[in-house]
Amino acid sequence: MSDDKGLVRAPGRITQEQQKFLESLVEQGMYPSVSEAMRAAINRFSFQSSPRGGAFLIGEALVGEGNEVAHVDLLIGDKQGPVGTSFAQSLSQLSMGHTPLLAVIRPNLPPKPYTVIVPKVTVKDMDDVGKIFGPAQSAVAKAVADAVEDGIIPQEIVDDWVIIASVFIHPKAENERRIYQYNYSATKLALSRALERYPPLDKLMYDKDRARHPLMGFRAPRLWRPPYLQIALDNPNIDGIQRVLKAVPRNDNIILEAGTPLIKRYGVGIIRQLREAKKDSFIIADLKTMDVGKVEVDMAFDETADAVCCAGAASNATIDDFIYEARRMGIYSFVDLMEVPDPVVKIGSLEKPPDGIILHRAIDAERRGGEHGWGLIPDLREACGERKVLIAVAGGIRPNTAQVALDAGADILIVGRYITQSRDVERSVRNFLPLLQGDIDLFRVHVE
Repeated sequence: MSDDKGLVRAPGRITQEQQKFLESLVEQGMYPSVSEAMRAAINRFSFQSSPRGGAFLIGEALVGEGNEVAHVDLLIGDKQGPVGTSFAQSLSQLSMGHTPLLAVIRPNLPPKPYTVIVPKVTVKDMDDVGKIFGPAQSAVAKAVADAVEDGIIPQEIVDDWVIIASVFIHPKAENERRIYQYNYSATKLALSRALERYPPLDKLMYDKDRARHPLMGFRAPRLWRPPYLQIALDNPNIDGIQRVLKAVPRNDNIILEAGTPLIKRYGVGIIRQLREAKKDSFIIADLKTMDVGKVEVDMAFDETADAVCCAGAASNATIDDFIYEARRMGIYSFVDLMEVPDPVVKIGSLEKPPDGIILHRAIDAERRGGEHGWGLIPDLREACGERKVLIAVAGGIRPNTAQVALDAGADILIVGRYITQSRDVERSVRNFLPLLQGDIDLFRVHVE
């Protein structure tokens, strides 16, 4: 088509405007029929979807609960593209325990587009075979047929496209009606998502840190909703630390820090002990790394740290390696700018900014009335360019100064002695909670 400004891709039946546009193309003699015009539009859409010239659409859906829960991953695309090639290979290259089978509504009645089912779980006995060749096979086939009837899959492509559906059936699943219902719903939802290019990027960016996987037994915390209160566990006494941890109230905006003195006395293994006490907490290891950045990041990562902290006084080579390795391992990198003569120049000289920056007034400097340096926050953000960087402040933070720090642009309040040396740890922590946001579970996206 030379002029296709009026054509908008729709996952199902086309709109009246699109129908009129296709009819105008036929009137101009560009195509013999509306069906041919539609096919050309779909082919162009398919070509743009894949560098090999064939549509390659992906859908996924999890539906249900218990042993009958259904999880369907599927590919849908044309026979001439990579999906068609994989479809043919799946039926000609069988795998023991994962033998592909055509979806059929009943024997001798497959849906269109033709669909092959690949069992995710190894089929070990005839009970497993019965679940796959019975309710699961029928459910997937019926969902495909209904997706065509409902306009989710355009009727014009049913003879040219094929579907590969990877289906999960738990070995302990027993209720055939639920197996059918859940797999039917999951297949139809996955098809709809594939044709609609779900999820859109804006939804993915919004939900990625809010979401919690329903089958995970723990929470993987991320720092996406400042401000945070970071409790610096610096006391090199494990009994004292355990007392503090027991008294800290549960709140998603509280971070735990394995302080440098604590790590020096007990080693990085102390991080794992903190994890056992507070398994869902975000834990940062204040390593104060000065050399061999990659090695120390790996040590903390192996002990389940969510973040690591490097000394800003270290060489650029060490900090750059430190940041690179943290990013490679999927954990946060922080740089502590304590005793760095020009923090803004230091951050601007790095290959890439860290995930977080700490403006740290040392305890000894605090006792002598040293400046906290919060006025550098805007300049530090500018030095980091477009990268979103968390800025933490440390050194004599109290409830009466915390709001001033937040107003200056701080994202994280690092508090040590005010909490850890308090006779009433819980009360001391709660003094900061009004400055934080509410519990994250009120905003968390669980399942769709």
